[in-house]
Amino acid sequence: MTESRPKLTILEQRRIEAGIVKPIYETLERELGTEKAQELLGRAIRQAAQDSGRAFAAVEKDGTSLESFAVLFERWKEGGAYDFELLEQSAEKFDFNIRRCAYAEMYHEMGLGPIGHLLSCQRDGALCEGYDPKIEMTRTQTVMQGASHCDFRYAYTPKDKS
Repeated sequence: MTESRPKLTILEQRRIEAGIVKPIYETLERELGTEKAQELLGRAIRQAAQDSGRAFAAVEKDGTSLESFAVLFERWKEGGAYDFELLEQSAEKFDFNIRRCAYAEMYHEMGLGPIGHLLSCQRDGALCEGYDPKIEMTRTQTVMQGASHCDFRYAYTPKDKS
């Protein structure tokens, strides 16, 4: 018989990851300086997000789409991670605002506010790139960096127009 483990929310998973990353980042920062440490951390997290997007795409039985991405996005909301305001959802658009972000709150509480955008926010666009390059994300502001809300705008744009 296999042992069943409780499924972690993405928020819980990010807390565990941040606890591991924090001393690594602090060491990099002491050794290489803030700019280089953030560059290296950003690159690594971005690659991990792209890889994660590809892994999610690989298990989509009917292929990827903006609609399947919106369903997948539900995992990031688990555990009350966001105050979410849906503006528009269709096959071509998925627009919403986040007014409260538990990810931002968590990183600030952990003393990781200055790199929270690297640990969390930059993952959003990179995840799309890995999941389906026809999904483009635009965001002009984030709660993590002090704005009143994050303005997520996703568009599905077919690339192979002949």
